[in-house]
Amino acid sequence: MTSPATVTRPRISARIAGITPSATLAVDAKVKALKAEGRPVIGFGAGQPDFPTPDYVVEAAAAAVRDRANHGYTAAAGLPELREALVEKTKRDSGFEVQSSQVLVTNGGKQAVYSAFATLLDPGDEVLLLAPYWTTYPESIKLAGGVPVQVTADESTGYKVTVDQLEAARTGRTKVLLFNSPSNPTGAVYTRDEIEAIGKWAHEHGVWVVTDEIYEHLVYDEAVNHSLPVVVPEMADQTLVLNGVAKTYSMTGWRVGWILGPQDVIKAASSYQTHLCGNVSNVAQRAALAAVAGPLDIVAEMRAAFDVRRKKIVELLSAIPGVECPTPKGAFYAYPSFKGVLGKEIRGEKPQDTLELADLLLREAEVAAVPGEAFGTPGYFRFSYALAESDLVEGVNRVANLLAEAK
Repeated sequence: MTSPATVTRPRISARIAGITPSATLAVDAKVKALKAEGRPVIGFGAGQPDFPTPDYVVEAAAAAVRDRANHGYTAAAGLPELREALVEKTKRDSGFEVQSSQVLVTNGGKQAVYSAFATLLDPGDEVLLLAPYWTTYPESIKLAGGVPVQVTADESTGYKVTVDQLEAARTGRTKVLLFNSPSNPTGAVYTRDEIEAIGKWAHEHGVWVVTDEIYEHLVYDEAVNHSLPVVVPEMADQTLVLNGVAKTYSMTGWRVGWILGPQDVIKAASSYQTHLCGNVSNVAQRAALAAVAGPLDIVAEMRAAFDVRRKKIVELLSAIPGVECPTPKGAFYAYPSFKGVLGKEIRGEKPQDTLELADLLLREAEVAAVPGEAFGTPGYFRFSYALAESDLVEGVNRVANLLAEAK
């Protein structure tokens, strides 16, 4: 008989061992390591604006460091001043009206995603996950005990799913729809009519919506961002809105996000946060307060720069034989199909999927992009255009020159 002392147990829990590391951060880390070796690698992987955090935000943080009031614990749900500012910011930017008791400040957008699912899901609950999806979504769902159910759209529909697709995927276990517009990784932006149809479907079937609006200000051409609970007001009591300062104010490293939602859910999520992290860094919260309460001038400047790069990257990628690149309407990503290139011989190799092609691009062209496998749709790449235009042009030209050898 085996004694309890001799039973071999895994060193790592199955829950954590099953996590797939963030592919976007892995690509970014590889680029940085190669650059440190002196390699002239151009990276299209990071979802990070290449602009500095605005000066007035930095100054607010510097002042906060010197203020003794920020040196101790504060309210787990967030500084009262920041929560109030987020109420005003939300009303200004999307027309969604909430109270401060409906706001939870989190350690960045990623914690907002995880805390939302940890609060809503019981083991076995299903979440409709629109693909292509951001890499963190399925992992957060699984860590919370949920089951991601992929609903896929492709370039033929502008990477947007239909209500018919959602209904076909719905089961008796469906509890949540994860919605993201403007989208990471595709740059897709749903129209008001499309959002209305999805919101009414969700309301009819009692499906919660977790809507990630972190790219709300980055829309182009005729596209307009619409918040689902504003378009379908009856959904306000079964919707969580996720957001953060990272993309809008170029504050990815400051780690401040938030959740907006019904008071009972926010209260529960806040209780969870008392054990998870206590409170978000007070200095970062003071910086976020300066950002969301300040003007949107810097946002307009960044959006104008991104727009120029957006048009350029679509032009260059679309000119590559075998590559199809829809024009993104939001965020700062292009999501081209490379299916027409796969299987062709390039420098003695025949990449069969975009994982193999990504490796070839990095070795032979010194270009890094994130393959579609990371977003649930093999055959594609996510190219971030949040980098200098000169690097963007050079990088895509390297890809084009290498793929010109395909036969």
